[in-house]
Amino acid sequence: MLKNIAPLLSPDLLATLCAMGHGDDIVVADANFPAEAVARHTTLGRVLRLDGADVPQAVQAILSVFPLDSFVDHPVSRMQVVGQADALPPIQQEVQDLVDQAEGKHLALGGIERMAFYEAAKKSYAVVATGERRFYGCFIFKKGVIAPEA
Repeated sequence: MLKNIAPLLSPDLLATLCAMGHGDDIVVADANFPAEAVARHTTLGRVLRLDGADVPQAVQAILSVFPLDSFVDHPVSRMQVVGQADALPPIQQEVQDLVDQAEGKHLALGGIERMAFYEAAKKSYAVVATGERRFYGCFIFKKGVIAPEA
């Protein structure tokens, strides 16, 4: 155990988050996402499992240590609802709120069409699979930088 580290952040997940560089993406996905198949295409090459957690729990833990990219318009993207690209289901609103809390400001989520999301996910560094059963609980987070102290 470590002080001030969320217990959901396993040694494998912490090592992955630390190894990622600026601009690398990590997927946090619901239980319906084809995590194993997609993860084979990622840099890590295998899925990181958080089956006992829902997406908001996983996101909150990850954002407690993970800087978001400030050089892009949407450092967090969500899978769009099929046929309703602008819809924001409750799970996506919850993640929006967590992102805003972590960043101390509103940072609008980007939207990616479902099939394009799968392709973008394959290009990510890693996939985190959760036990989330609500639909459209799939997100991509782009890693930022930590500035030197002034």
